[in-house]
Amino acid sequence: MSKLPVIVGFGGVNPAGRSSFHHGYRRMVIDALSQEKATQTFRSLAAIMGLPPEMAGDEAQRRYILEHTLIRKIEGNVFNTDQVGWNKRMALSGCDGDLQFVTRARDLPDELPAGWAVQELGGGKVSVKISDGCNILLPTTRKIEVSSAGQFPTGFDPSALYASRSHPRGLQLAICGVSDALNAMGIDWQTVMDRIKPDQMGVYASSAMAQLDDNGFGGLLSARANGGRVSSKNLALGLADMPADFVSAYVLGSVGTSGPSLGACATFFYNLRQAVNEIRSGKIRVAVVGVAESAVDPNIIDGYYTMGALASDADLLKLDADKGLSEPDHRRASRPFSSNCGFTVSESSQFIVLFDDDLAMELGAQIHGSVPDVFVNADGYKKSISSPGVGNYLTVAKALAAAAGIIGDKAIKHRSFVQSHGTSTPQNRVSESHILNEVAKTFGIEKWPVAAIKAYIGHSIGAASGDQLITSLGVWNDNIIPGISTIDHIADDVHSSNLRLQKEHLEVEPDSLDVAVLNAKGFGGNNASATLLSPILSKKLLQGRHGDKAWQSYLGRQEQSRDRAAAYDNKASETGFNVLYKFGENVLGGEDLNMSRDGIGIKGWAEKVDLNMESPFAQWLK
Repeated sequence: MSKLPVIVGFGGVNPAGRSSFHHGYRRMVIDALSQEKATQTFRSLAAIMGLPPEMAGDEAQRRYILEHTLIRKIEGNVFNTDQVGWNKRMALSGCDGDLQFVTRARDLPDELPAGWAVQELGGGKVSVKISDGCNILLPTTRKIEVSSAGQFPTGFDPSALYASRSHPRGLQLAICGVSDALNAMGIDWQTVMDRIKPDQMGVYASSAMAQLDDNGFGGLLSARANGGRVSSKNLALGLADMPADFVSAYVLGSVGTSGPSLGACATFFYNLRQAVNEIRSGKIRVAVVGVAESAVDPNIIDGYYTMGALASDADLLKLDADKGLSEPDHRRASRPFSSNCGFTVSESSQFIVLFDDDLAMELGAQIHGSVPDVFVNADGYKKSISSPGVGNYLTVAKALAAAAGIIGDKAIKHRSFVQSHGTSTPQNRVSESHILNEVAKTFGIEKWPVAAIKAYIGHSIGAASGDQLITSLGVWNDNIIPGISTIDHIADDVHSSNLRLQKEHLEVEPDSLDVAVLNAKGFGGNNASATLLSPILSKKLLQGRHGDKAWQSYLGRQEQSRDRAAAYDNKASETGFNVLYKFGENVLGGEDLNMSRDGIGIKGWAEKVDLNMESPFAQWLK
């Protein structure tokens, strides 16, 4: 019988704050929350921003928190948008004949270019004459064309939370994100390890862009060009699979499956798909899924701007020409499904923990939702690698059909909503709205509620679909679908006859939504859509499968995990993230294995890796 992958923990951080306990989601809808819930979220934000938590009720501090979260002008602690470093190419020649200058002898190139004549001056200096002139690269600065981004709350510094040792920022974020998810489970990780075989765990995490700052590939590629040296860590730590490797080696101590996947802007769902398939098949019982993406970087911004994909300052001013603004409205840089000009880059680290339904029941885990399936389809033949194609029609339709297979066609007409990719590009607003609208027509949905959370937090590239998933869990907790708050109209070319697109938050009745269809579109035809079931529907499925007696027993065990998780939330809202990082601890070698024909025992694990394997192919032999 197929296992149901159940979400038992989630966490991370993005421009809206800490993800666990729905704080990041609540920042998006904070104007619609009760005073009590709003205060809790302000406390959580204050803690990670280095502000006094007891001041969370102070109006001036609340105003500061609101202004220094979500999309805004790139702040100086990230980089100075008016003084981005680069090298200006210059051609030099002498005024009357040779070009002559003095330099240190040790600064000369190992091989002198043709036309150079060098004379010793003493004291380690030389005079150089160049007969034909030369080209130089002059270090200078420039103003970047894009100055809006979704940034972490001001004051949040992941490198200060543990001994980061020159780790690329994306890997620092991976440690923070997975720590938040594990702590929020309310179940000690050793307890999980003691209930499963060592190879029944999988880590599916990555980044779409790899690690492109100076501690990763950015340093590798620029060091020599800038007159520096390559670090021994640049290449290894720059790899896109490193979030999974760091989580396995320094947080979980995993010896199970490692399955990092890449799919451009659908990367989180590519990882999720692997985990869901492995749990459903019974190959693993526990999966840690995530993406950590650090994309607020001048080089990344330069690349996407050159592609024409980003909302530049100049284009934002054109959108608001009738308002006579002197500088762009940074807070409204992302305007999904409205008149827009490009997406807004962001940064995020999002992780979830999945158990199979048996283990969730056995350990009394919290049930935040479940993921019965994730669908991936390419676009077929296409002219432009970055343009949309037909694959996303397939993934959205299959994700909704999978939901209908569980609750029926009638129910999905009234009990589902969709988390759109919603990038805020002119091409996306047309192509994705047509996809969603046609699928809604096909399934008889008259007004399908659509969320587009990039309006608040921007586009975190590979982590974006993780942002969508965790936001959906918040919708079921607080019964508010975030409105597209940055828009004042729906663009004329948007297909919306069967969609509900609106600026205002949509408040829904408790237990009125069973399913969310989550959609992601990535460059190159990397389309992915996930079917996400509400916590209430997930619990009904587990109760139906395991029976009332087992369910009542589970409820008693769940109280402990719920209480432990709540204690973590309270502490994190006072002091910030509690990072789990075990560098150099419990290191294993061959001497820590106990090998026999039946299995392999590993120090620290109660169960053995099973070597008694049956194969379905054995019966083929005659």
